[in-house]
Order: sequence, then C-alpha cells, then structure tokens
Amino acid sequence: MLKALANLLKVLNSETHPGQISLAFCLAMVVGLTPFWSLHNLPVFLLVLLIRVNLSAFLLGLTFFSGLAYLLDPLFHRIGLAVLTAGPFEGLWTALYHSTLWRIERFNNSIVMGSLCFSLFAFLPLYLLTNLGIRRYRAHVLAWVEKTRLMQVLKASRFYSLYQSVSGWGIGA
Repeated sequence: MLKALANLLKVLNSETHPGQISLAFCLAMVVGLTPFWSLHNLPVFLLVLLIRVNLSAFLLGLTFFSGLAYLLDPLFHRIGLAVLTAGPFEGLWTALYHSTLWRIERFNNSIVMGSLCFSLFAFLPLYLLTNLGIRRYRAHVLAWVEKTRLMQVLKASRFYSLYQSVSGWGIGA
C-alpha cells in the first residue's frame, strides 16, 4: 500500500506531461474494469506501447481499476443486460454471436458488455478530471511542498544531488 502511494507520488511529481499520465490512467481503466483476457484489451495494450503514455501510471491504474472492478460487477451486469436485451440491438448481437471472432470476445456476457460500455463512456470524463487534478496538484500542492523549509534543506543536501544523479538509472524500480 505504501509502495503504491510512493509510486503514485513519484508519477505525479515527475516531469511527465499531465496528458500522458491521464491517458495512461484512462487506458488502464479500460483494461482493468473489463475481464483481463478479453480480446479488446489487445489493441489497448498495443496502444499503450505505441503512444507516449507513462507506463508506471498505466500499471498503477491497472492495479487500482482491477480491484475496483470486483466491486462494480453488479453494476456492470445491469448495464450489460440492458444493452444486450435492448430491442433495436438484438439482431446485431445475434449476428455477431454467429461470428467466431465476436464469440471469442464474449460480448454476449453481460459483465463484459457492461464493463466495456461503462469504461468507454467514462473514458473522456476521467481523462479531463485526472488531467485537471494533476495540473492543480502540481500548481498548488507540489509548489507548496517545494517552498517548505524542510524541502529546501533536503534539496541543498549532498544526498539530494546524489539521488538526482542516480534516479535516472532505474535502480530499485
């Protein structure tokens, strides 16, 4: 728990652009809320590897959203059931089910469908909220912490300069 909090603070305090961190959390939400071995997670993983997102934020978000998914499964079931039994879409779901690729995807499972719909609808609002939150954190909280006497003393020490020179090596990651 403390290590996860330390990793979160490390990501938030890094010089990574807030959009990269926010996008990593949003992509982690899609993978974390849906069943892990679903076919739609493969393009998400490829996207994470191809575009510039913070991998630490993605892994941290994946851990968080995977745990949250178990609590939200009843909600996902209700959403998925509503989508799968909606009159205008029944023909579409039946046609897709007769295709091998879509059967492997398991869209006929109410939890898979509900969690995917929920994560796709929550993607943009989560991106905007986390981006705003990171910017505000860096502008107010981080700026305040850096102005404190303790942080100024710590930054002036030889230990901090040694830490700065070694931190890019990836030791202890």
